[in-house]
Amino acid sequence: MSESKSNQPNPPQRGHRGPGAMMQGPAEKAQNFLPSVKRLLKNFRNEVKSLITVLILGIVSVALSVTGPKILGEGTNIIFAGFMSNQVPPGMTKQDVIDMLIAQGNLDQAEMLKAMDFVPGEGIDFQRLGIVILTVLTIYLVSALAGWLQARILNVVIQRSMHQMRLEVEDKIHRLPLSYFDKVQRGELLSRVTNDVDNIGQTMQQSMSQVLASLLTVIGVLGMMFWISPLLAVIALVTIPLTLVITVIIAKRSQKLFAAQWKATGVLNARVEETFSGHSIVKVFGHQKEVEANFETENEEVYRASFGAQFLSGIIMPAMMFVGNLVYVAIAVVGGIQVAGGLMSIGDVQAFIQYSRQFTQPLSQLGSMANLLQSGVASAERVFELLDEPDESSDPDNPAKVSENASKLAFEDVSFRYEADKPLIESLNLEVNPGSTVAIVGPTGAGKTTLVNLVMRFYDVTSGKITLDGTDIREMSRDDLRSRTGMVLQDTWLFAGTIRENIAYGRPDATEEEIVAAATAAYVDRFVHALPDGYDTMLDDEATNLSAGERQLVTIARAFLADPRILILDEATSSVDTRTELLIQRAMVRLREDRTSFVIAHRLSTIRDADTIVVMESGSIVEQGNHEELLGNKGAYFNLYNAQFEAPIEDETPTETISIPTV
Repeated sequence: MSESKSNQPNPPQRGHRGPGAMMQGPAEKAQNFLPSVKRLLKNFRNEVKSLITVLILGIVSVALSVTGPKILGEGTNIIFAGFMSNQVPPGMTKQDVIDMLIAQGNLDQAEMLKAMDFVPGEGIDFQRLGIVILTVLTIYLVSALAGWLQARILNVVIQRSMHQMRLEVEDKIHRLPLSYFDKVQRGELLSRVTNDVDNIGQTMQQSMSQVLASLLTVIGVLGMMFWISPLLAVIALVTIPLTLVITVIIAKRSQKLFAAQWKATGVLNARVEETFSGHSIVKVFGHQKEVEANFETENEEVYRASFGAQFLSGIIMPAMMFVGNLVYVAIAVVGGIQVAGGLMSIGDVQAFIQYSRQFTQPLSQLGSMANLLQSGVASAERVFELLDEPDESSDPDNPAKVSENASKLAFEDVSFRYEADKPLIESLNLEVNPGSTVAIVGPTGAGKTTLVNLVMRFYDVTSGKITLDGTDIREMSRDDLRSRTGMVLQDTWLFAGTIRENIAYGRPDATEEEIVAAATAAYVDRFVHALPDGYDTMLDDEATNLSAGERQLVTIARAFLADPRILILDEATSSVDTRTELLIQRAMVRLREDRTSFVIAHRLSTIRDADTIVVMESGSIVEQGNHEELLGNKGAYFNLYNAQFEAPIEDETPTETISIPTV
């Protein structure tokens, strides 16, 4: 509403805020990492059974996968033992070979052979080896199947939770007071509803399965490593504190950058939405360079924050790999010594080296998940901030009921202010009888649109009351009040759909005859037939295939069809030509019967026939009467009227001025 901008000087304005305004607040709480994660996980409280199934499948998958290397180690032992058995001279026993090596002083080889199970001259036992390989293949196949089922169920759980979050956000938006939308840029709000929610979903999708698998793998592998060799397991455990230290140090630094990244993204989206929606104005006034400069500045902010966050968090994975390689070298050296000393078989060393890789890999993945998790939590904070905004004041538990035909409005000592220390409307009294048309005029910022916003309860009065047939409208439900009211604004709003659907927006159950009748009354019918598909012509979200005046006529037809008891026209005919405006005024005569009508107009010629004209200045009524009475008083209305018909035209000679005669 254009007037809502001009008549509401005190609240922050949409579309007039610099990037610094939106760089405050929204993502400051993104530093509350653990509380935010806990709150995010609460979204899964209705998925307990599915999550238990996911956990069981994860345990089965990991348990089988960590068993594989140990069994493969047995296969290595079979091959190595078979190879060694072929190297032993025929006729000798295992003990004979060991005794011979001891006698020759080869004690290490003797100890290594003691740990091996082989029969001299027998060679490789391919039957046992085949059983081992088949067993491992079966284990890995079942493990993969369990992992696939786990991922599928988890995906369903996450998508259901994200679906619920979107519903909560959508519901919250409808419960927010109008004052919230007056102080938040539309692009910033859209960024939270779309980008941030999508980022949360992607984070949960990619991280939950990975984190669960990594944690279970670490536990399972650690157990197997202690079973094979406690000494080597202790060496591998050095990885954990190093991983934690590296992750914490980097995460603390990158978390602030992730918060800044999504904050800057919201600012950039707001800038793009604002600039593109007013692209023609930017062109007309030659502000392309300024717009490009602002975009470049804000885009640079997104780049710096994103690059810094991704760079810092990207260090985690290489650091983890470096630590893992150090541990790998230590295990290989110590394991080789133990094999040589007969304390371990070569198959167990091979299995342990595999486990060391399996152990460091999930730790590295957990570290790299910090990148994704921090980004998701930063987005979650922004969504939670939206969800935590105070709701519009609730309707009374037992709302008052008034007659369906009620249309008498009265303002009784009404005062209103957007901010406590800045009064706008003070001690306003006005009575509007059914069937009368009240025109509200006055200079910009006088409070005209604020007055009708109070009638609609977009805002509640600070003091005093507004009554409908004697009932305080605050005692009624908002739905009941607004269902009686039709509103046509200067800024047209049409959604993507057919012209028929847009007209029937207020009454979806209207018949075709009623839709055509409303369209005819608003003079929509006369241009619809010139369109290729008539009433089935599809409009995009900007209705660019209609002119500004045609869009306005469609919104007026929508109000006609709704058949309201109270009608509010906020500069409703400003976009139509003079001839069409006269035709609409005639149609309004039929619509106004037994209805209360408020007309806000700057063009005073359009409200001459109003029953009452209210002149407002600085939130107060300074004059009230009909057109002739107010002109006769030669007061504020007289001055406003003359100002529209008196236009000094300066000639090239500065001293000469030509004026159109006044009334």
